[in-house]
Amino acid sequence: MNKRIGLIAGGGTYPLLFAKEAKNLGYEVFVIGFDNITHHNVAAHCNQIKHFRLGQISAPIKFLKSNHIDKVVMAGKVPHVSIFSALSGDLRTAKLLLKLKDKRPLSILNALSEELAHDGIKVVSSATFLENLLPAPGPLTPFEITEQQKKDMAVGWKAAKTIAGLDIGLAVVVRNCVIVAVEAIEGTDECIKRAGEIFRKFSGSPQKNDAGMVVVKVARPNQDERFDLPVVGVKTLEAMSAAGASLLAIEARKTLILEKDLFIQKA
Repeated sequence: MNKRIGLIAGGGTYPLLFAKEAKNLGYEVFVIGFDNITHHNVAAHCNQIKHFRLGQISAPIKFLKSNHIDKVVMAGKVPHVSIFSALSGDLRTAKLLLKLKDKRPLSILNALSEELAHDGIKVVSSATFLENLLPAPGPLTPFEITEQQKKDMAVGWKAAKTIAGLDIGLAVVVRNCVIVAVEAIEGTDECIKRAGEIFRKFSGSPQKNDAGMVVVKVARPNQDERFDLPVVGVKTLEAMSAAGASLLAIEARKTLILEKDLFIQKA
């Protein structure tokens, strides 16, 4: 059995958690990192890390093959603005871009996984080794959910699934069955922050605790588990607290909860 695995490490703590767990399970971990994006502590939990310019394909694949890697995980955030500014990497990248029907992040990731497959490298689920971070159905805290919150969750679920299917975003913020904010390129935490600003502007109330908003985050219909699974963490809760959101609903078994024990403790 090949106890080696590759990691294409975006930003945030998730790549770090993956690297730690892979090492704990006895794997040798070889990391493709990106300057100013990949968490600096990842280097302490892998066998080798090499940084590349975002958008390069040929050199990172050569790095993986030279280390006999046949499976790789994509984990962590790459700001969409970074993707758009890096659509020129090398000759192989240029050829890939010419074949794309559009330049949505999901389209780029699918094309990248195909390029890796051409070289015998399989992209596996981004939840690999960390399936315990995917919650089962049911409440994570003992707090009672009100009837209004249940209605808001239902409205939010339908809206979030719709925008997720269009590859716009994965989260919405709802209050009294009205959509206050929809996640787009800015990400979930910024969407929640914007919802708080919108509520305070239109309600005339400067108090964050008056909002009572519900945040709903889902996976895409037919979610590809290899990349861009929905993720929440302590920073999500902090954004909710600042905005005045009181409940978070996530899709069971498809949403990663980073630092799960601490997350539940703070919820």
